[in-house]
Amino acid sequence: MYIWLTIIAGLAVLPFLLKTLFDPYFGQDCSYIFRAIKLGIRLQKYKKKNPFYSILDCFLDTVKKQPNKTFLHFEGTSHSYIEVDKQSNKVARALKTHANLKEGDTVALFMGNEPSYAWIWLGLAKLGCATALLNFNIRSKSLLHCFSCCGAKVIIAAAELKEAVEEVLPTLKQQGISVYLLSEECSVEGINPLSEHITQASDTPLSADLRANITSKSPALYIYTSGTTGLPKAALVTQERVWTASFIQAVSGVTSEDVFYINLPLYHSAGFLIGLAGAIERGITVVLRRKFSASQFWEDCRKHHVTVMQYIGETMRYLCNTPMKDNEKDHKVRIAIGNGVRSDIWREFLNRFGDVAVRELYAATEGNIGFINYTSKIGVVGRVNFLHRRIFPYTLIKFDIEKEEPVRNSKGLCIQAMKGEAGLLVGKITKRSPFVGYAGNDQQTEKKRLRDVLQKGDLYFNTGDLLRIDEQNFVQFQDRVGDTFRWKGENVATTEVADILTMVDCIEEANVYGVKVEGHEGRIGMAAVKVEEGKEFDGASTFSQVASYLPAYARPRFIRIQVSFTRHLFLIMLKVSFVIMILIRVTIKVFYY
Repeated sequence: MYIWLTIIAGLAVLPFLLKTLFDPYFGQDCSYIFRAIKLGIRLQKYKKKNPFYSILDCFLDTVKKQPNKTFLHFEGTSHSYIEVDKQSNKVARALKTHANLKEGDTVALFMGNEPSYAWIWLGLAKLGCATALLNFNIRSKSLLHCFSCCGAKVIIAAAELKEAVEEVLPTLKQQGISVYLLSEECSVEGINPLSEHITQASDTPLSADLRANITSKSPALYIYTSGTTGLPKAALVTQERVWTASFIQAVSGVTSEDVFYINLPLYHSAGFLIGLAGAIERGITVVLRRKFSASQFWEDCRKHHVTVMQYIGETMRYLCNTPMKDNEKDHKVRIAIGNGVRSDIWREFLNRFGDVAVRELYAATEGNIGFINYTSKIGVVGRVNFLHRRIFPYTLIKFDIEKEEPVRNSKGLCIQAMKGEAGLLVGKITKRSPFVGYAGNDQQTEKKRLRDVLQKGDLYFNTGDLLRIDEQNFVQFQDRVGDTFRWKGENVATTEVADILTMVDCIEEANVYGVKVEGHEGRIGMAAVKVEEGKEFDGASTFSQVASYLPAYARPRFIRIQVSFTRHLFLIMLKVSFVIMILIRVTIKVFYY
């Protein structure tokens, strides 16, 4: 009897087993799962250590193992692991003495890509301090908001950003904030030069007792995201989260022999967590650049023997737009890690520049679910597998685009999207996949929580993104929902832009949205405005307002004048309104050359 039951059960699962074994991606699935398990075991080991083994401890161990290996290449200068370690010791001692920093404090870092970014962060970590990574493009109201919401008491700014700091200095003084400039001297009262203090400080190691109470749940970083509404929000990145993000290089196949090229801003997760922290986890060399340059990209790669590159959709397209050369495949780049590249650009990139393993990924700084394409399949961000889904439970649910809310059944529960159907990605909030939220913003944190999804009382993180799972279990990104759009690799919150526009004397109301531009990733900003009765639209004042308060990527390029609108009427009237002015005197061409 039992034998027959066993045979019947075996026959029942046979089709599934045959389908799995003959799946062309089965081997890659197994390889990914094996790597993920190994990394998961490592993380659990680090968490159980007392004290907690952080990414800083990993860096210090690498310094001991390979002190003279180059850690950072930057503008013709190389810095070894031991040099960066000693410099970070000097930073830590200078800040401990002059800024009275201690474990648990938060410091805001306001600067562009340069080697000191790394050793200032490491120095702060040696004191047990969290670092808030401020976008160096933000100004005025946004700058003050980003600074204050993370609870920082100290801000360290690059010398070239002195004017931006001066603009908000009166408010910083009122709040008792200590301001330091990476300069030898500064004549502005209230801004303290820091460089001389660092130069004079000792480079001897600091005691680990200074950070003895740091755990896996302690704040490590604050990284800013536009989310779906309002001003940028400070996503709290824990020490554990730094580790998990750093593992992306390992999952992608990066080894200790690779050379990693970072040209994305370090204030974002991609450049800092995947790039810099990932390089420390692998113990590799980083080639750091101030910003992306399509014309210099491959020359940099050849000169420094780069083997791993980062990208966003725009930068991949810029590379494909460069004039063709005979030596385009003459490089050592074997892996590209990033997100947002279109399928046609992906194919063109491979055809022109050779066999590079493109590791397209999907993730959010504050989110609890992510994917990475570990296969050679073009146009997807990942693949469904049982281990990933078990550890990080998620689902796609039906979403009403018009009402901008999930579709629910008669029981008030969400409805799962079918295979091949676009659905809202939501990740279940559990102990293993938490959603920590935004610092100092409980209201926005709660907005990202979705309740009663598959059963009463459950709790999920709302990514705000529509994805699709096809018949081969590949995951494809479809679109964003909510009041946000993406341009030049940055998230733009429409309500923030609208609030800035309504500060203009002549504008009574404003609706901001993103519009697609052929041949470009993301959406460009457009604003529909209602002018105050009895007034005329003032283009000069509007330009001055957005240029003063918004970073370049968030400034609307087009203005539409409308008599009146509500949210729904506005959508209809867009079809009959007209473009009267381009705010920024640039054409929509490559900005990174």
